Amino acid sequence: MYRDRIDAGRQLGDRLERLCGQDVVVLGLARGGVPVAAEVAQLLSVPLDVVVVRKLGVPFQPEVAMGAIAEGGVRVLDRRLTKAAGVGEDELAEVERRERHALDERILLFRSHWSRLDLHGRVAVVVDDGVATGATARAACLSVRSAGASKVIFAAPVGPIDVQRVITEADEVVCLATPSDFRAVGLYYSDFRPTTDDEVLVFLDDAGQRCGRERE
Repeated sequence: MYRDRIDAGRQLGDRLERLCGQDVVVLGLARGGVPVAAEVAQLLSVPLDVVVVRKLGVPFQPEVAMGAIAEGGVRVLDRRLTKAAGVGEDELAEVERRERHALDERILLFRSHWSRLDLHGRVAVVVDDGVATGATARAACLSVRSAGASKVIFAAPVGPIDVQRVITEADEVVCLATPSDFRAVGLYYSDFRPTTDDEVLVFLDDAGQRCGRERE
């Protein structure tokens, strides 16, 4: 469906063109959502920022999200999943401790040159490269809401058919494709190679220079 994240971002930007002229900030979920968000921000001629999030994976199956954390002290948790998986409070605390350490390191890295944009009274468009369980998307939306955004729009190229019901933390959910047989985000990209920290920094630098921001 999409060649890569850049192609997905261009298609998503076309869908969000109605936001042109509004006081908008586009925020990509670091890391994979940033290339998509960068294209959206460029098409809308608005600033780009990141939302730093970390998945809380089930201890014996880390790829399955039982929750997520985001900057600003945000945490979302699927208690039904943790109960079904038999994850105890000590195990949960250990996963969260480890992921909070990684979160703090990423925040220091991604904010090293560009401070977090002021979101007070602005429309925050939170962008990811796709939605699986929705845990990281929900945490990201809560994070930008707590930072003062007046409206939160979550946008992604692909996700499950019930994505709008899952991400209740956003005022609006825009998902270009919601196939009934959705299985994994990567299946809808020809090129879904991981986004690196260095690439995120390049996207932020390019967007900052485009908007005339001064580096820290």
